[in-house]
Amino acid sequence: MANRPNILALASKISLESMTYTGITYKDPEYRILEPIVDDDMCSVMMRMRLEKEFSAAELAKKCKKSVEFVQEQCDKLVNAGVIRVRYRGELPCYYYPIWVPGIMEGILSNRAQCDKYPDLGACFEEYTRIRVGMLAPVLGNGVNFMRVMPVMSAVESNTRTASYDELATIIEKAKAISVGPCSCRRSRRLIGEGCGHLEEDMCMYLDDNAINFSKHGEHRLISKEEAYEVLKRAEDNGLVHEVNQALGFDGINAICNCCGCSCYALRIAELFRSPDGVSSNFIAKVDKDKCVACGQCVENCQTNAVKLGQKLCTTDPHVSDAYQSDKEVPWDKRSYNVDYRTTRTDVMESGTAPCKAQCPAHVPVQGYIKLAAQGRYTEALELIKKENPFPAVCGRICNKACEDACTRGDIDSPIAIDDIKKFIAEKDLESKHRFVPKMVNQIGKPYEEKIAVIGAGPAGLSCAYYLAVKGYPVTVYEKEKALGGMLTMGIPSFRLEKDVINAEIKVLKDLGVKFKTGVEVGKDITLDKLREQGFKAFYLAVGASKGAKVGCPGDELPGVMTGIDFLREVNLGEKPAIGKNVAVIGGGNVAIDVARAAVRLGAKTTIVYRRDRDAMPAADDEVEDAIAEGVKFMFLASPVEITGEGKAETLKVEVMELKSGKPVGTGKFETLPVSAVISAIGQKIDLSGMDFATGAKGTVNVSLPSYQTSVADVFAGGDVVTGPKFAIDAIAAGKEGAVSIHRYVHPGQSQVIGRDRRDYKAMNTATAGISVAGFDTAPRQKAADGSAKEAKKTFKDLRGTLTEEQMKIETSRCLGCGAAVVDESLCVGCGICTTKCKFDAIHLEKVTDYVGAPYFKALLGAAGNAPAAVAKLVTKKIARK
Repeated sequence: MANRPNILALASKISLESMTYTGITYKDPEYRILEPIVDDDMCSVMMRMRLEKEFSAAELAKKCKKSVEFVQEQCDKLVNAGVIRVRYRGELPCYYYPIWVPGIMEGILSNRAQCDKYPDLGACFEEYTRIRVGMLAPVLGNGVNFMRVMPVMSAVESNTRTASYDELATIIEKAKAISVGPCSCRRSRRLIGEGCGHLEEDMCMYLDDNAINFSKHGEHRLISKEEAYEVLKRAEDNGLVHEVNQALGFDGINAICNCCGCSCYALRIAELFRSPDGVSSNFIAKVDKDKCVACGQCVENCQTNAVKLGQKLCTTDPHVSDAYQSDKEVPWDKRSYNVDYRTTRTDVMESGTAPCKAQCPAHVPVQGYIKLAAQGRYTEALELIKKENPFPAVCGRICNKACEDACTRGDIDSPIAIDDIKKFIAEKDLESKHRFVPKMVNQIGKPYEEKIAVIGAGPAGLSCAYYLAVKGYPVTVYEKEKALGGMLTMGIPSFRLEKDVINAEIKVLKDLGVKFKTGVEVGKDITLDKLREQGFKAFYLAVGASKGAKVGCPGDELPGVMTGIDFLREVNLGEKPAIGKNVAVIGGGNVAIDVARAAVRLGAKTTIVYRRDRDAMPAADDEVEDAIAEGVKFMFLASPVEITGEGKAETLKVEVMELKSGKPVGTGKFETLPVSAVISAIGQKIDLSGMDFATGAKGTVNVSLPSYQTSVADVFAGGDVVTGPKFAIDAIAAGKEGAVSIHRYVHPGQSQVIGRDRRDYKAMNTATAGISVAGFDTAPRQKAADGSAKEAKKTFKDLRGTLTEEQMKIETSRCLGCGAAVVDESLCVGCGICTTKCKFDAIHLEKVTDYVGAPYFKALLGAAGNAPAAVAKLVTKKIARK
């Protein structure tokens, strides 16, 4: 970059007139953003212009002592570059330049071609708003700022104190022209490789002359007022905050932006500089704790991280508080900056929140859907569940129920039957003529073009496909088996999860447009390179852990010895494995229980052989109890030593074990069992045939966190292939994270870390909750009517019942409602997005100030005694926050 004194002079002139001059050098963003796009002729004309003062080409020609044609040519180039703007006197175009921000820099960033040619333009915009706006932030207050948040209209329309200057409708209705185009902040972030996943396209609107100007000379397109309201609604659906450019005061507003806290340079006044008054509306969010159910929708959509989940039960611990400590009295300087605000977002107060949501791997909003079910709002309850778990009908039957294990009610009597409530809600949907299919939600309002391939149709792959489809991506799922569902279909017997339930859940994905190709093994039948040639831009690897582990003793190659995975696959495909009448199942997990119960249904006397004791069994207690009721026998503290027989398995020799420090140790004593089959359920392995990825010691695929990106850049992975065998809900949670990462990957310039919700939930300490039974329903835990064990062991049908509606109502009334949202008023900017996400009318906006919005110039001059020189000093001083 050349050192051009005339461009330096121009940058200094603009800064002096904007009252942000602190000495411009060739290294400063003001110079660097002009140098590559303003030539000497353009500069000569612009030096004769004035900030916010319009001149026609003829008037400028006189000032420049140049021909009108020459000046018009330079003005056209400056307008195309976004450096100057046009206003009209009747039909006569007149030219002016605004302040740097909001103004010149946004205009320059509105020209994609020059941004892609000179990516440093993005860095200049970021640096200026961080350095210069940081200087101004102390003197910016409510109503005295460059940009100002405008509340969501639905959040303030019924407030009797709402004024016309609080309403976006006032601005839109008086606009003579409106255009929509890219967000300059998000474009800037993309150019420097710090995108947050919120994309730049079609999110910000210009008004009046600016709309006409940028529709003719930029990427904007003119839209109707009806379309403008649709843009606002789409922004709200995506959790984006409405802001207006009010450097010229309320009557001079010429732009409406839809902003995210992780990229917007105005919102970081609140987040980085900790000065929310410099951008906030006249409102602030308030939570009604009696109504709040800690669903977390307001938290996850708050762009300034002002809302977090806390708890609302009384506590006996004096050190635990949900109150925010205000930093209003802290001297306002760099010590109060939150420089890492884009990567340190937190969802939960230090005191913790409802254990059910915190302990669920997918962080499903349990308390929320229980309340909706209690109110009979079943479709809304299902919708809330599916924001985190697309398969409630499946999980309502097979989940390991970490939420119930953590339930606070369990400290009083019995935990809430959360899984049964979820199953009831899902059954309502399965029985409905019109199943719930979520609408597509993305920023562009139409499907994306980037094709995504998912490898494996198990819970992780299906979850990833679901969330990508909801986002608007064309997704194709490749499955090597003929049936979909992965281990849900092949590894779980029908008496726990019937296949029509899995297929019904998958039907919703098909309704979303997801395509499925079965009987195709990626790596064998088709390669990743071939899929890339077909236009796929990213891949999600979710092949699971579909190979069983052998017993690992002499004789495990004999006929009649098989893995539990192979046995269950045959059973689930409708075959009848030849296992005879005496079956030994090796293992103590849920797979071992499923194998044993399936063997019983095939007519075998079945014994589970486990090398530890009953207390150490990882299998779920209720599954073990069902197995015992169906006649399964258990041989604890026994480890297989040898399998013998004449051409087939006939005898299993085991060593008697004892526990020392919790570990099984051989005693040297042995026993033998007559067997007709031995089924190993001691572990699962991963099959990556035909694919080459960096793996760990146990064969799992290595990934980078939090993105789950593999050693191959365009391949992301999740579920058992990464973690080893875990539960379906863990895989489902991983699938959603995979969708987040893939969305960011296929759009260049997006970071996998910045602005990402890490979803690090912390459960409250129920031991200090000070729970009182008084005021809560004392009804016992409700139980669905199940078929008897005698009937169950004769069939592969699932005979477990569903709660009646009356039982469901009783059960939901047992919920203690542990969690609630908490608002940090020192960070809240009063946007009202939280109110659009709450289904319980638990959060609303309250008017706390009544500023119309003064022009920035007038306000800043007033603060400095109307002396531009004093302004230069003022903006460099450290000023204590009021």
